[in-house]
Amino acid sequence: MIIKESAENYLESVLMLKKKNGHVRSVDVANDLGFSKASVSVAMKNLREEGYITTDADGGIVLTDKGLAVAERMYERHHVLADLLIRLGVSESVAYEDSCKIEHYLSQESFDKIKEYMKK
Repeated sequence: MIIKESAENYLESVLMLKKKNGHVRSVDVANDLGFSKASVSVAMKNLREEGYITTDADGGIVLTDKGLAVAERMYERHHVLADLLIRLGVSESVAYEDSCKIEHYLSQESFDKIKEYMKK
């Protein structure tokens, strides 16, 4: 499954907002990511067309199984990598900022080895 970094960020944002608020609208994603409502609207249209999200009767964004799989993968990577960086002495704010960048480019093999290391 090949998906662009920006789409991964949108899907992860939807997941985190859903966990936090229970319901997610495009405006919530725009506020979370600091993007314009118009940009988010275009992105949500693309994600819907690709089968990553649907919308409910109230206009809420709902992750499909396909979208949820991507969002959960990015969410896990984000937190595991941030935890590693914090354990190495990086400040929490920098660790989360850096993990957001790293999570998209790290191979699955390297990520699996980091998870193994973190369990020790």
